[in-house]
Amino acid sequence: MRISLNWLKELVEVNLSPEDLAKTLTIAGFEVEDIEDRNTWADGVVVGKVVECEPHPNANKLSVTQVDIGAEQLSTIVCGAPNVKAGVFVPVATLKTYLPKVDLKIKATKLRGVKSEGMICSLAELGLAKESAGIHIFDDNQVSIGQDVRHLLGLDDVILDITATANRADALSMVGVAREVAALTGGKLTLPEVKNATDSNISNEGLNLNITETEACTAYIGTVIENLTIAPSPQWLQWRLEAAGVRPINNVVDVTNYILLEWGQPLHAFDREKLKTITQTEDLTIGVRFAKENESLITLDGQKRDLKPQNLLITINDQPCALAGVMGGEESEVHQDTKNIVLEAALFDPVTIRRSSRSQSLRSEASTRYERGVNQVELEKANQRAISLISELAQGKVTTQVTVDNRPEKLTNTIELRLARVHHVLGKVKVGNHLEDILQEDVERILEDLGCKLTEICENPIIWQVTIPSYRYRDLEREIDLIEEVARLYGYDNFEDTLPAKTEPGYLSFRLQSERKLRACLRGLGLTEIVQYSLVKPKGEEIVLQNPLFSEYSALRTNLIDGLINAFQYNQSQGNGALNGFEIGRIFWREGDTRKEADAIAGIMGGDLYPEGKWIRSGKNAHITWYEAKGILESLFTFLGLNISYKAEKGDSRLHPGRTASLWLNKTKLGIFGQLHPELRQEKDLIDAVYVFELNFDTLMECLTKEQQIIPHFQPYSTYPAVERDIAFFAPLANTVEEITQVMVKAGGKTLEKAELFDQYQGENVPSGQRSLAFSLVYRSNSGTLTDAEVDPIHNKIRKALEKQFSVTLRS
Repeated sequence: MRISLNWLKELVEVNLSPEDLAKTLTIAGFEVEDIEDRNTWADGVVVGKVVECEPHPNANKLSVTQVDIGAEQLSTIVCGAPNVKAGVFVPVATLKTYLPKVDLKIKATKLRGVKSEGMICSLAELGLAKESAGIHIFDDNQVSIGQDVRHLLGLDDVILDITATANRADALSMVGVAREVAALTGGKLTLPEVKNATDSNISNEGLNLNITETEACTAYIGTVIENLTIAPSPQWLQWRLEAAGVRPINNVVDVTNYILLEWGQPLHAFDREKLKTITQTEDLTIGVRFAKENESLITLDGQKRDLKPQNLLITINDQPCALAGVMGGEESEVHQDTKNIVLEAALFDPVTIRRSSRSQSLRSEASTRYERGVNQVELEKANQRAISLISELAQGKVTTQVTVDNRPEKLTNTIELRLARVHHVLGKVKVGNHLEDILQEDVERILEDLGCKLTEICENPIIWQVTIPSYRYRDLEREIDLIEEVARLYGYDNFEDTLPAKTEPGYLSFRLQSERKLRACLRGLGLTEIVQYSLVKPKGEEIVLQNPLFSEYSALRTNLIDGLINAFQYNQSQGNGALNGFEIGRIFWREGDTRKEADAIAGIMGGDLYPEGKWIRSGKNAHITWYEAKGILESLFTFLGLNISYKAEKGDSRLHPGRTASLWLNKTKLGIFGQLHPELRQEKDLIDAVYVFELNFDTLMECLTKEQQIIPHFQPYSTYPAVERDIAFFAPLANTVEEITQVMVKAGGKTLEKAELFDQYQGENVPSGQRSLAFSLVYRSNSGTLTDAEVDPIHNKIRKALEKQFSVTLRS
């Protein structure tokens, strides 16, 4: 918000320089982003009287003037403005004056052969208008020759551009900032005097209220003011609006904007005759309701807006005439010929206005204040102040006023505050060369300066009952809020800033170390790390957000694989080839009525792993195979020191039913690995072979935290040669290689060092429903070289175990 220092000084005593005041406000949490010193815009510009004005002898569009600026001699100035003439009072930039808004320094010069000793200025050249048709001409009753023009044009001011935190709704008004400055500096506060501008016996005929949404609109005051004279606002009012960045329009509209800036209470004026034209009746009923289907409204910015169910409306006889708390309607706006108005002063629910404003992508000064919450107690005060100014500036008379009030009876909060708690949270303050607790009287002074009322309810320990002022009811709700205010106004720089006596070096948790190790390993295996949104488009099973920003991001993801598939598809569609990547992120799901979340690791692989080898393949691409993709995953498990087993899996419709395996860590399921289903691959228009995996991160961490995984253990290796035997047999297709291998390892005991499949065959000479498997078995002992007599019994034991367990038919 732009704060005029001149206006602020009328509300509160300020003895600080603009720079010191800006620093004080910034330290207190009101960041001053810019200081605009308007005094520099017209430093050296004075009032001059054009004594003579003659056409330029060498230029048709120029005039040669003799201007009296209070010097001993008249100044000759060449001017190109069409409205310059003798006898008028004008702003004159004297020699050596610098005009920062046009980046011009005034020097004596010759224009078409005639000397010029200054410049007669327009408002644009002084920074008060974007464009000017000619020079500015003063009213000769208000000025004197040689007078500094800054006071006459409102340029003797400094503007502070303040940004308040979202919780400080009161700081979006001059009165709110004045209260804050008074609390910070101890300056005397002088708020505008508000007189009752309405008669106690005022009529309520001809205007009715029908507020159906009482929660969305807790109070509404409608006031009819008749016999107005619409005209430009007085100069002081225009200057204040311009300083705040608001364009002056006319005296009535300017008053509503002025009250918004002064008290933070949005108001709106309707042209009563236009309302009657809309309704085709003399009896007017103002309503507040939500929009219905197929309704529309043209707002003051000239835009036709298709209304949505979340739009709160002001209606006249049930016809939309304004977006409540956001913007008025074009059909009922105040114009030059307006004679009678209906002045609206209302309180709207912040959440309702925020949703309404956002649904129309329309944000206004009014909606900004309603969204943060305006002062519910000072509604009548702001309304009376507006009526008083309109009556004074537009000569209007109040004839009718109607009110609906659904505000709660209790509009103030009371909070218990413990002095001991203040000391515990804030710590010591620096007083001279020593440290001590903040004093009781300082706490009381600070809170009373903020408008709070303190009642001591316990003497030992000291506890106060603090009554919060109405304009701070939204952000002072708990004891800690009051403690924060004490710290803020006492000055953060006054508190102890030493470190605790005992400090320890920082470290990474084991989980974070393991996560970094995983990332590094996966990157080393050629996978690119991907980071995606946790929010996805809902498909029916996800946890859906109640208040999403966009429908495309309105649910929480249940897995990482879907996102990786979409990323792979996008990468391929952009001509970037296959995406080999991984992601570590959080997933969310439901178990009954319980919502759960956990971290997961997922990856996707496809395309040619060795594109630089195309020359060997006559320029043809080679797609990654199942075993190559599985090898990448097994390299990760080898790096982590994990022994993972694979089991056939058919439960995931996204994956190929014959090329999918679940991953098991002992008897715990770790995740899934498989090739994308051909139908999904065709639907997404992906390359021939794409593989994905997803692992449960918590299960992985649980295993990695075990002592045998953290601390490496050396296992002695044998120095004696191994004995290798082969075994071949027919086995039923239902028996997996993993199951068969486990039986052989168990039967072979410690002597069997390795069992490895080296051949598989199905077809001719193999019984139906079976396949031929051939394994290489390696035997080794730590105590000596094995003989056939020692190996044969173990080998036969394995053969018998296979026959018993799986009914295999041995071939060797």
